Amino acid sequence: MSETSEQIENSTESESSVLESIKQVRIAKAKALQEAGMDPYHSGPFEKVSNQEALAAEMGTQLNIAGRVTSSRTMGNVTFGNLHDETGDIQFMLSKKQLDEPELPEPAYKFILKNLDVGDFVYITGERIETKTGEPTVLATNFRIITKSLRPLPEKHAGLKDSDALLRQRYLDILQNRDVQEMIYKKAKFWKSVRSFLEERGFIEVQTPILEHTTGGGDAKPFVTHHNFLDTDVKLRISTGELWQKKLLVGGLEKTFEIGRQFRNENQSREHANDYDQMEFYWAYANYEAGMALVEQLFKHVALETFGTTQFEMNRFGKIHKIDLDHKWERYDFVEVIEEHAGVNVMTASDEELAQALKRLEATHEEPAVSRAKTVDRIWKVVRRKISGPGFLVNELYELSPLAKKSSEDPNFVERFHVVIAGSELGNGYSELNDPIDQLERFEAQEAMRQAGDDEAQEANYDFVTALEYGMPPAVGFGMSERVFSFFMDKSLRECQIFPLLRQE
Repeated sequence: MSETSEQIENSTESESSVLESIKQVRIAKAKALQEAGMDPYHSGPFEKVSNQEALAAEMGTQLNIAGRVTSSRTMGNVTFGNLHDETGDIQFMLSKKQLDEPELPEPAYKFILKNLDVGDFVYITGERIETKTGEPTVLATNFRIITKSLRPLPEKHAGLKDSDALLRQRYLDILQNRDVQEMIYKKAKFWKSVRSFLEERGFIEVQTPILEHTTGGGDAKPFVTHHNFLDTDVKLRISTGELWQKKLLVGGLEKTFEIGRQFRNENQSREHANDYDQMEFYWAYANYEAGMALVEQLFKHVALETFGTTQFEMNRFGKIHKIDLDHKWERYDFVEVIEEHAGVNVMTASDEELAQALKRLEATHEEPAVSRAKTVDRIWKVVRRKISGPGFLVNELYELSPLAKKSSEDPNFVERFHVVIAGSELGNGYSELNDPIDQLERFEAQEAMRQAGDDEAQEANYDFVTALEYGMPPAVGFGMSERVFSFFMDKSLRECQIFPLLRQE
């Protein structure tokens, strides 16, 4: 029998009422602790060893430990509990005979049990022992509640299950699921390995503006806000300083990179977020061939440093992709691979033929693309799902690349590459366009596309054109986001963000 809306509402009210009752009881316990001289929100400091260190300590060692109580069970004059800290769990033991708290208003053991709840943070001084069953334990001689929790923790197996609820209260997800905590550590190691790889090769880390008058470096819709002091609208960046870093090349720097946050006011999906970490590097006197060689080394290095392997299984688009980054990286020709999988030559097909090909590929297709270039791009985005990689997409169309240098062999194409792994693009690089006249023409073409209704077309940045007029050396640039990490983890992007943006409740 399904619940009526009235039953659901009453159930919600009942849960809220129970929670409020629990909070009031715990608030009273906090007052009791305070009256007894035990600050329920003590500022510390607390010298402690980690639970991992306590587990490794010799029998009889005197220890100070601290953490959150996640369970407890009382058997007469003895209570066992589980203490959790960042390194793991350890059992503690309270004994009526062992506790030494003479200043409390009643016997220490009784007072502590009366005011202790699962969820509280405690500080324990005691002896490292083992129980009769061989369980590593700290026998408490001194026990302090140092942070009183007012809300009960959800049951680990019967508590939060809804994915949105887990992400909304990610702290509980981290607390109850060690693999989420390990994911956070891996992500830190991921970006550390990227940074060290580049620094070891002479790149310097820079910081460029997040607020911009004119966005650049990507085809995306920006977030817009108002700057009160300057009394002007500004936009959150959609790339990690592409045009700014290239200005640094104009200024004489030769190898730069930035790891930072960027923002796109677009859809959310398994692979897309609205704010996320991105790395971009720029390398003077190199081209896209050198860039591909460096990026291949980068991916192998990061995989080994973060995960200890170059072999991964990735479940994407209903297909299990088995990837070995140590295998030869293939080259996928843009025109050839689309013709092979979509049955259309994007160089010779009419606009109508391209539109028909897109309809065949996109089962959920509703609206036509706003331009020929967008139609081709959408065709490619479906076709790429069939490619496992690892490899590079090359020979991309000039119309799709407003910041890339034209190929010297055929001006219809650009010196651009995308990393293709598990049916998706995990990075984008190209020989940078440094011809100011060509750049201006492309900006004007993009501006015309914006006027025609393509709000993701790039904005004309005349200040950047001015910089190019002073001269920028030949260079290659490359960018990749935390999407790469999520693919290696074989999870959605939002699962791999610690606190992803969600709808308000």
